[in-house]
Amino acid sequence: MRYIEFQKITDAVEKLCISAAYELPEDVLEALEKAARKESRPAAAKILLQLIENARIAKEEKIPLCQDTGLAVVFLEQGSRVCISPAADNKDATLYDAINAGIAAGYEKGYLRKSVVGEPLNNRKNTNTNSPAIIHHTLVAGEKLKLTFIAKGGGCENKSQFRMFKPTAGKKEIIDWTVNVVGSAGADACPPFVVGVGLGGDFEQSCLLSKKALCRNLNQRNDDAFYAELETDLLARINALGIGPQGLGGDTTALAVLIETAPCHIASLPAAVNIECHSHRHKTAII
Repeated sequence: MRYIEFQKITDAVEKLCISAAYELPEDVLEALEKAARKESRPAAAKILLQLIENARIAKEEKIPLCQDTGLAVVFLEQGSRVCISPAADNKDATLYDAINAGIAAGYEKGYLRKSVVGEPLNNRKNTNTNSPAIIHHTLVAGEKLKLTFIAKGGGCENKSQFRMFKPTAGKKEIIDWTVNVVGSAGADACPPFVVGVGLGGDFEQSCLLSKKALCRNLNQRNDDAFYAELETDLLARINALGIGPQGLGGDTTALAVLIETAPCHIASLPAAVNIECHSHRHKTAII
């Protein structure tokens, strides 16, 4: 067995929060640069160049890419031979406690806006720590701990949708619905988008798959040729909407469409679309 110190995990999460808020990933920057070169509308190209400049300023001056520094979402992969050494001041503290301590520290030290309320309806009081995080925990083989952090803004998350299709639904129905979801998001979700699509599983897994898809490199196509082609077809259809950067028109409504799938029941075909804005902030650390 390999033991990882509680504080080491907290420190890693703290760094992920800050670096994700300040530094746009290289694959997203490359996609914006490519879109700016190909954009046929001068106004749209100008907006894309402004987004690139915004990323440069944020990284160099160490300030957030966007004022909405997001809900903290963590994909956690724990090796089966990994154990967590207890915190020095709390022997009962768990791995999740270590992650949430890192979220709180990162959002405080990085001067990041805290956007979490403790409960949703009756008393929407800010927790003032941006915790608790949404944690998706998977047990895998090995002796490593992999943490993938996403800062998920409210504007784009609000435009995400789920639908349960009949199992007889075909490719066209999935494409038409997905394009309609993106179209209805419009300017409110800050295009150009990264679009995560989850197909299969059940109600909750399809939604989880759509968010997990957002963790992929934008240049990485689905391993299955059918779904790789579907990603390409969806991107072309979405960009044909003409919504464009910031909803002001153009060729670039989305930078990428990423699909993840899972087996599902014979009587159902779950589908989910998770919209991500152009400020696609995610970072990974492996301990």
